Amino acid sequence: MENVWKARLPRINEPAPEFTARTTHGPRSLQDYRGKWLILFSHPADFTPVCTTEFIAFARAHDRFRALGCELLGLSIDSTYAHLAWVRNIREKFGVEIPFPIIEDLSMQVAHDYGMIQPGASDTSAVRATFFIDPEGKVRAMVYYPMSNGRSIEEFLRLLEALQTSDAHAVATPEGWRPGEKVIVPAPTTQKEAEVRAKAGYDYTDWYFAKTDLGRAAPKAKKRRAKR
Repeated sequence: MENVWKARLPRINEPAPEFTARTTHGPRSLQDYRGKWLILFSHPADFTPVCTTEFIAFARAHDRFRALGCELLGLSIDSTYAHLAWVRNIREKFGVEIPFPIIEDLSMQVAHDYGMIQPGASDTSAVRATFFIDPEGKVRAMVYYPMSNGRSIEEFLRLLEALQTSDAHAVATPEGWRPGEKVIVPAPTTQKEAEVRAKAGYDYTDWYFAKTDLGRAAPKAKKRRAKR
């Protein structure tokens, strides 16, 4: 079991596993999200308190994700009927409408393909796994939380903006970066570039560490991605 799970774990910057699944909004496949960012996230079970807080937070941030060209898609190993009942309960008890679909994964096929089932936690429930999938269908980030602790939706919004900024400007972002803050200029790759880095007009600390305002970073998203 363990070796099979490891073999199927998605990898960053590689294509996300394809899927077609029944959801609370009808059939959905990975191809439906081509051209958009997608955050696919799993939760252990419907009608559980931690998951409820996460879904409420995702729902309240839904428009902010949409403004960044990103769709949300939930998943748990529950039936569509359980999902629908839970969504209705959240609306009734908390006054929050869940605007995104939730995958029914009774066969656990999608969960296994994405490494959401981890035997150390449970053989029958998904951990709190989150996948950032870019418009080309590639996995760009993976975040795993244990069943006992809820995720930070604000951090996911921050990470999404950081990924999009790196793509658009061929830069990296420092710890805790927020839009409007300085970004990291990719390190020189030749001795000549290293020698002239101090005179390039950046916020310079050393040849390998320099920051700049985003406006000074040229758009190069389609040519390459920034390295750390």
